Amino acid sequence: MNNLIKICGLSTPETLEAALDAGADMVGFVRYPKSPRHVTLDLGHRLSLQAKGRALRVVLLVDPGDEEIAQAVEAINPDLIQLHGHESPERVAEIRSMVKRPVMKAVGIAEKSDLEALAPYAEGSEHILLDAKPPRTADALPGGNGVSFDWKLLNGLDPALPIMLSGGLNPDNVAEAIRLTHPKAVDVSSGVESSPGLKDAAKIKAFVQAARTAFAAQH
Repeated sequence: MNNLIKICGLSTPETLEAALDAGADMVGFVRYPKSPRHVTLDLGHRLSLQAKGRALRVVLLVDPGDEEIAQAVEAINPDLIQLHGHESPERVAEIRSMVKRPVMKAVGIAEKSDLEALAPYAEGSEHILLDAKPPRTADALPGGNGVSFDWKLLNGLDPALPIMLSGGLNPDNVAEAIRLTHPKAVDVSSGVESSPGLKDAAKIKAFVQAARTAFAAQH
């Protein structure tokens, strides 16, 4: 499997085009009203059409009910579903069966013991996205907080796990993160923004180039 680079939280045609032009393998659309990156079903539909055939399209959902999933799948027609809430391995498998397309699961990491949660998700998840645990504040988002965790925690992790590294990555640190953790893929959102929710085309291009070069150096 090729190493993948995902730009998440895209919410305008212009910034999506920047990600596609930069060579992103995956583009993410957030369906979570509390997030500054939230897109309506109509906007998500239009962005998805723009990206069709040019990158894998991912819709991010947080503890979604069946109806919410069905609406997102119908409107956005994603290639993958990203689950960024407290979904159990059983719920992940259930959703995968329901939508009949790959699912990726985000898991918050703060300490070594958090890694014990990964293996149960491996069977039903195309990717396991490792994100920093959100700050313990009432308005904290489940992701996109621009915070990284201690990458050294991943030393000795089973290399067979389909790990996608996220959390606090940016154009300046992604190469070092890849060198230290050897992930299958990387994901960025706030690290390529000029302000919350507003992506920066130059930062997107720099991130993709840095990640691509770092991945190539491992082969």
